Amino acid sequence: MTRTVSQLFDLKGKTALVTGGSRGLGLQMAHALGEAGARIMLTSRKAADLEEAAAELQAAGIDARWVAADCANEDEIHRLADETLTRMGEVDILVNNAGAAWGSPAEDHPVEAWDKLMNLNVRGYFILSQHIAKSSMIPRKYGRIVNIASIAGLGGNPPEITTLAYNTSKGAVISFTEALGCEWGKYNITVNAICPGFFPSKMTQATLNRIGEDKLASHAPLQRLGDDEDLKGITLLFASDAGKHITGQCLAVDGGVSVVTGG
Repeated sequence: MTRTVSQLFDLKGKTALVTGGSRGLGLQMAHALGEAGARIMLTSRKAADLEEAAAELQAAGIDARWVAADCANEDEIHRLADETLTRMGEVDILVNNAGAAWGSPAEDHPVEAWDKLMNLNVRGYFILSQHIAKSSMIPRKYGRIVNIASIAGLGGNPPEITTLAYNTSKGAVISFTEALGCEWGKYNITVNAICPGFFPSKMTQATLNRIGEDKLASHAPLQRLGDDEDLKGITLLFASDAGKHITGQCLAVDGGVSVVTGG
């Protein structure tokens, strides 16, 4: 029998692992998944931030737990995956969100900063996806992987924004999403990416302070930046059976910035 819309979006009985989940976009996505019924495992590097985020989710009636781990370190990623599987059981939904940015003119960009971003923003996504898929998703022939890319991965920047390594890493996430979606479709694992535009966050605060929120918002057809609700709908679509026939796709959530000619 054909399911109703509410049934297709229902995540009761599902478990989601959200990296970089202690604040900002990660915490917003964790709220979305938990509000739809999923149990949540949060991770980031700092235990105090995770404890606070988990308490916020629990206060909203969401089953939330946490484990501190560095998603740029292979041993830490394996520990994170194994501890999540031990404590939570099978992982149905993986949100790869942990990431970093670095601002520097290309000619002066430190190589060590380039390596740091590639390790966390790209390599970390691959290692965790591989481990969770082999341990939980492929054997059950079910999984939903949501990667956080960026509109920075869709092209270049205005001259005042100098984030070459970040742009390159997010372009890699988009290619990673497309290729992995093709390869793991046979296991009924969907792999999709969200490409946020500017959202106020710790990562974007320096750019927002330097350029100004009003100026950045003025580049968007919707004349606004992202808010605390704007990733909830697309996260739930990609993570639920409502999106079961969508894979390898990358959707910009940017107020229209990425479709402005010359924008």
